[in-house]
Amino acid sequence: MAKKYSRSQYKKERNANKDTRPKATLRNARVSTTKAAFVLDAIRGKDVETALGILLYNPRYASTLIEKLLKSAIANAENNNGMDPANLYVAECYANKGPTMKRIKPRAQGRAYRIEHRMSHITLVLDER
Repeated sequence: MAKKYSRSQYKKERNANKDTRPKATLRNARVSTTKAAFVLDAIRGKDVETALGILLYNPRYASTLIEKLLKSAIANAENNNGMDPANLYVAECYANKGPTMKRIKPRAQGRAYRIEHRMSHITLVLDER
């Protein structure tokens, strides 16, 4: 049976459907998705300079992680896509559920409680105005 396409044609077709917007992903961040979502909601749709200002003065722990992630996404846009950082804004940002570390905490009378340290995968996607 003959091949329908060559391997390079499959690659071209796959790459044509790819999203070319610059993005950065932080995997296994030691913060729960709900706590990260509070910070992500504050910067969604804002331009990059405003978002960095919000993250700088936000007291939550997740804001420091997301600030580093945003700077990485800006560098990706500038170096890989040749975009001007002044024209960028946060198009999409979301936190997905990651793995959970399961620990046991001793309690009174020989009992033990299960403690779950939740992690998340945080993604930032930028776009030009």
